[in-house]
Amino acid sequence: MKSLYAVSICLLAGLLMSRLIKKLKLPAVTAYLIGGILIGPYCLGRLGIEGLGFISHEDVTQYKLISEVALGFIAFSIGNEFRLSQLKKTGRQATITAFFEALGATTLVTVAMVLLHFVIGDKFPIEAAVLLGAISTATAPAATLMVVRQYKANGPLTDILLPIVALDDAIALAVFAIFSSIVSSMGNGDVSIAAMIVEPILEILLSLALGALLGALLTWCEKYFFSNSKRLSICLTFVILAVGLAMNTIEIGGMKLEFSSLLVCMMLGTVFCNTCKFSEELMAKTDAWTAPIFILFFVFSGAELEFSVFADIAIVGAGLLYIITRSMGKYLGAGLGSRLTGCNANIVKWLGITLLPQAGVALGMSLQATKTMGEAGLLIRNITLFAVLIYELFGPMLTKIALTNAGEIPTKPEVVKKVNTGRARHTK
Repeated sequence: MKSLYAVSICLLAGLLMSRLIKKLKLPAVTAYLIGGILIGPYCLGRLGIEGLGFISHEDVTQYKLISEVALGFIAFSIGNEFRLSQLKKTGRQATITAFFEALGATTLVTVAMVLLHFVIGDKFPIEAAVLLGAISTATAPAATLMVVRQYKANGPLTDILLPIVALDDAIALAVFAIFSSIVSSMGNGDVSIAAMIVEPILEILLSLALGALLGALLTWCEKYFFSNSKRLSICLTFVILAVGLAMNTIEIGGMKLEFSSLLVCMMLGTVFCNTCKFSEELMAKTDAWTAPIFILFFVFSGAELEFSVFADIAIVGAGLLYIITRSMGKYLGAGLGSRLTGCNANIVKWLGITLLPQAGVALGMSLQATKTMGEAGLLIRNITLFAVLIYELFGPMLTKIALTNAGEIPTKPEVVKKVNTGRARHTK
């Protein structure tokens, strides 16, 4: 009963806030995040009234399954951007640029964090410095996709942006696995080649293979249903199935391997959109059906933001350094990669700004560090939480600004408004 109250309050908070934010010409994503903050543990939650707001972070995590399913649908939608017809135009540019911007962020953040370690000593462990460099690679596909959809962005920048955001997650998983292996070997001086190279590659390949298999099965199943409602239901079933299967861990040769639900669902969408004749129509219907789930996802994300990190000046300082160097790495790396691959001037200038949002994948990595690294892991978690708080609040707005300046967000013609006003006066 209380769960239903909480879900309805979340939807209401997100929708009402979107009406207020619209007047400020800010993205709806920002409204949903602020709505989550308002009903979270630091605002309405302080009243201690269950159902009206989340009284603790543990209260928010009860709805983690909804967030996981929402991420699955987001990844499924991004898979639609990997149509072969589109990849022939932007595939090479997107792949090369993705590596440049991802590794650009990793390099600058790692160097800055290691220097910070040498300045303040053991208060900031070298292990934390290295892993924060890996975490900086990841971006947040959800916020980017929602901004693109809300404003119906279209053009060369949008075409290359969504594949890059998707590729970012694969690169982030590999970099984090390699850096984690390096950190774990610092104590005993033994670097495991299997853990450093084989494990991340296997996890990525297994995730892609599972997604491809499910995509082929989805296309096969769709042939036996003819009404749009049943075809839509089959799509939803397979995305939820993909999320569920991705939560499992398998063991191969003594290595415990995990699936990435983002990669699984992304590959599911990629195979489906390239093998099913009516996939484009079904993708559009799926997007319409999932709108309330996406609202819940961002409201929950806002409620989860940890404002207590502001109480520690050291965390704030390290977090600001992380944000500045990561932003520089993303911007410079994206600019260099897009320039080398012959992208137009708008992409070179504005792409890096659209890649700043960071959330789910980064938080997942920081949580894993917390489980294995004790005090250093907690430090990583708090700095990442601080950065996510800033990026999620301002990232969507910056993405909108970049897409607008690139001329890819359509504007309402002022001429029509003036003509209508003139007619009204003439009628009077």
